[in-house]
Amino acid sequence: MLQHIQNEKIKVELSEQIEKFPSTRFMGSKSKLIAQIWKESSKFEFSSVIDLFSGSGIVSYMYKAQGKRVISNDYMTMSAVMTKALIENNKVVLPIEEAKKLIQVDSMIDSFVQDTFKGIYFCDEDNKFIDVVRSNIKNIENEYKKAIAMEALIRACTKKRPRGIFTYVGERYNDGRKDLQKTFEEQFLEAVEVINNAVFDNKKRNKSYNMDSMELKKKADLVYIDPPYYTPKSDNEYVRRYHFVEGLARDWEGVEIQEHTITKKFKSYPTPFSTKNGAEEAFDSIFKMHKKSILIVSYSSNSLPTMEDMIKLLKRYKENVDVVPVDYTYSFGTRANTARNNVQEYIFVGYNNGEGKNN
Repeated sequence: MLQHIQNEKIKVELSEQIEKFPSTRFMGSKSKLIAQIWKESSKFEFSSVIDLFSGSGIVSYMYKAQGKRVISNDYMTMSAVMTKALIENNKVVLPIEEAKKLIQVDSMIDSFVQDTFKGIYFCDEDNKFIDVVRSNIKNIENEYKKAIAMEALIRACTKKRPRGIFTYVGERYNDGRKDLQKTFEEQFLEAVEVINNAVFDNKKRNKSYNMDSMELKKKADLVYIDPPYYTPKSDNEYVRRYHFVEGLARDWEGVEIQEHTITKKFKSYPTPFSTKNGAEEAFDSIFKMHKKSILIVSYSSNSLPTMEDMIKLLKRYKENVDVVPVDYTYSFGTRANTARNNVQEYIFVGYNNGEGKNN
């Protein structure tokens, strides 16, 4: 039986392995909150965890580094590629000599990016480089090497974009930083090395999934939930910001590019978290589905449902609900909405008596 720790003065000890996680500017990344998330998690004895909305992958990586069996999931294919490479994969790396072969032109290279995104995000030479690498990646047989290569290409694309997003044409936000001055080849090969260096074996059978959170029928001792935050003041559309690299991750299969748009985006995936009522219903369904697990939820003070509503929702399935407020500043946003970016991040912890805390 799981036990809940009574002593609140728990020393937070994080594995040094976490420092090897490839840094990212991914929207909503919890890189600054992993110590607090682990502090709340470590109050429980548990061996397995589901990261239901893995996003950047940093929380899954943290749990893996802390020796837990991790089931990582996200509806974004680009996120699932990351966790395939670094969470499910325990031992495989992509040798740099093999990575260099991926940048060599082959007669079978197609020109999809060059034709579709000409003059939008990257120059012609860079678009050709992307086409060369993405075409060669298709020929990689090992699933983990393929994931590392694709994640490296995604990483190169985001690092070569000012602000790392794809909502605008050209280089409007070019601030001259070093990443923007490097060639695509340099970015790609550096990314391969960074990802290889982050691969490690925690002696557990970890899994990566690319599914709707409502359809993942897996169980674990603890479930970490960090969904898209709904707020009427801004959107939570990850696809709109990252459609190019999301399309790249899935080779644009199963999506229809909206040709009338300047950025050549595709329609965002349907999500219940795009409205207040939808978010409440979704939370209720998720809490019900995982009611036998310890529930840890990240949510923001400027989002809906409110803190009070979230407590009520959790109380339907959990006898105890702790709320831990953490001052937090979001990295996305302009000076005009700086006040809105300085918020409190709530960590909700739902658990039952006897499921609970160690003495």
